[in-house]
Amino acid sequence: MKFFAAICLLFAITLGYAEPPNVIVILTDDQGWGDLSLSGNKNLSTPNIDSLATDGASFDRFYVSPVCSPTRAEFLTGRFHQRSGVYSTSAGGERMDLDEVTIADSFKAAGYKTAAFGKWHNGMQYPYHPNGRGFDEFYGFCSGHWGNYFSPMLEHNGEIVNGEGFVVDEFTDKAMDFIAENRDEPFFVYLPYNTPHSPMQVPDKFWDRFKDKELTMRYREPEKEDDLHLRCALAMCENIDWNVGRLLGKLGELEIAENTIVIYFCDNGPNGFRWNGGMKGKKGATDEGGVRSPMLIRWPAGIDAGTTVETLGAAIDLLPTLVEMAGVEHIGVEPLDGVSLASVLTKEGEGASEALKERIIFSGWKDRFSVRTARWRLSHDKQLFDMENDPGQRINVARQYKDVYDRLNSKRLAWKYAMIAELGDDARPFMIADPGHAFTQLPARDGIPHGNVERSNKFPNDSFFTNWISTDDEITWTVEVADSGKFQVELFYTCAEANVGSTVELSFKGNSLSGKVEKATDTELLGAADDRTPRGESYTQEWHRMSLGMIELEKGSGELTLQATDIPGEEVMSFRLLLLRRL
Repeated sequence: MKFFAAICLLFAITLGYAEPPNVIVILTDDQGWGDLSLSGNKNLSTPNIDSLATDGASFDRFYVSPVCSPTRAEFLTGRFHQRSGVYSTSAGGERMDLDEVTIADSFKAAGYKTAAFGKWHNGMQYPYHPNGRGFDEFYGFCSGHWGNYFSPMLEHNGEIVNGEGFVVDEFTDKAMDFIAENRDEPFFVYLPYNTPHSPMQVPDKFWDRFKDKELTMRYREPEKEDDLHLRCALAMCENIDWNVGRLLGKLGELEIAENTIVIYFCDNGPNGFRWNGGMKGKKGATDEGGVRSPMLIRWPAGIDAGTTVETLGAAIDLLPTLVEMAGVEHIGVEPLDGVSLASVLTKEGEGASEALKERIIFSGWKDRFSVRTARWRLSHDKQLFDMENDPGQRINVARQYKDVYDRLNSKRLAWKYAMIAELGDDARPFMIADPGHAFTQLPARDGIPHGNVERSNKFPNDSFFTNWISTDDEITWTVEVADSGKFQVELFYTCAEANVGSTVELSFKGNSLSGKVEKATDTELLGAADDRTPRGESYTQEWHRMSLGMIELEKGSGELTLQATDIPGEEVMSFRLLLLRRL
């Protein structure tokens, strides 16, 4: 590590800086390109985020994936998400393969202190966990979405904790504390906010600005807008801006702003129909509105204020760009799909090469694949659009420009089949009991219900199991125990007074432990009181921790099974989570 740190410092000195730069990457969840006043949206004001462009650089065209976990994987690895095994947003399909090397791995190897605060969404069980992917410190949640944003159950390096206040505010607080503690040595901070993703919750002081406000900027088909959802999304974006302002203020207060790189971008298009510059599509689409993101970067020591980048950029480019600007060696051996954009950003950069000017950006999700060049977009349904003259993708010009269509479609198909081959079939079990980490979480999200057991919502993230009424019912996880050992097991549940007394058993490969539910807990659903508009995801509850006892797990693969052996009432419990701690 000392060798890499020395190399890092040498690069920094070569570029003219006395010390290697700090790095902060802010990634928002379901915020579209149009959700900034910088983009021309007069419905809201985001002066702090906008200042990153004024004081640094902004990309005219920057692209991400159509949904959450793929974009995160592409930022973290510099590679297309299909290469890393990411094909879904839940139930294990959001995990990056374990042979992937992350940007945090490289910065950590170079002597940086590394931390992530917020929504991870690329794997929960170690070594898929952030602490196993290069981050010394993690505070937040690993699922794709969360059921409550006000003082919810969160985690700190694997241990379950109770949050304090609105989550985005708290994530910012934690990041600022980490930065203050590590101000005298280089740090890499990843701040993946979880808003404006639903549920649509935001503190009153931000909601009050929008609940009765006249909105002048509308989606191109205004009849598709959901008024309450739209207003809350805008309020959440202004909350984000307030937190960005606090973070930038802390850098100034600590006198480290000059040599700190701050990046701001979003993980996909907006999560609802709202003004987005007239673009076609929203979250989930491979059209322009589904994959275009703002990309702002400030580094006073290395980037001229007011820089506008015309070159196409993408999330896969951030790893090679940041390691070059920081003078850090990327320690991965796999080829990167992204390219460094330092040449069009930094004061010493030579501008865009011909290869950068002519590059093609590929976008894919599920069975939809599209291609973007500086002028053209070929959509997933084989329509060609002249984006210079038709940025809203309204006129298909495939017949007029058949040579362009044929060339781009050939590249689109080649990339599509290459990515399908990269994904293959997912036979990965859920890894548990890794000796590198004290804790393993096994949530209902990753479990399989059997018999009468039902999931609280069709979207698995942050869901729980209910209707557990028979001794024949089971909840199972397909797991691989990384290393044999003894583990203390805690169970997170709720149970009505009338149903107290059930005996539950956890078993794996012949070993088991049992415990009795002896305490009743409040079973009211939480979330609706704070929702500004009805949600599609599961509500949550105030989960009670119960010590189930100690179990000895044998190394190897198999089914971890939770079932009840005695049910004196009508139902066993509502089940949320198992937490294993290595003894």
